[in-house]
Amino acid sequence: MTWALLLGACLLTCMGQIAQKFAVESWRGVDSGWGAKLLSPWLWLALACLGIGLLVWLLVLQRLEVGIAYPMLSLNFVLITLAARFVFHEAIDRRHWIGMVLVIAGVVLLGQHT
Repeated sequence: MTWALLLGACLLTCMGQIAQKFAVESWRGVDSGWGAKLLSPWLWLALACLGIGLLVWLLVLQRLEVGIAYPMLSLNFVLITLAARFVFHEAIDRRHWIGMVLVIAGVVLLGQHT
């Protein structure tokens, strides 16, 4: 159950980050004030995902030591990089891919500690 909560917290925060990116992309080239921008569905989705992600994170912290739980959030770097590549079609260089492999290896090592 703890690992499912941790994965849920990661996914929710990643979804929040992706929704933020969609929100600011939808504002590009639009001459509307902040009032109209605050009505963006992407912005509200981002806030909802990040808020729920925070609540799930609090549940994780009740079950795991922060020294184990927090580094596991580095999976967000991997998930966001994958979203950048496959959703936003951003170029990812070889060093970045190697870094992601190292992050995953670190998460696996930490996961074996518990």
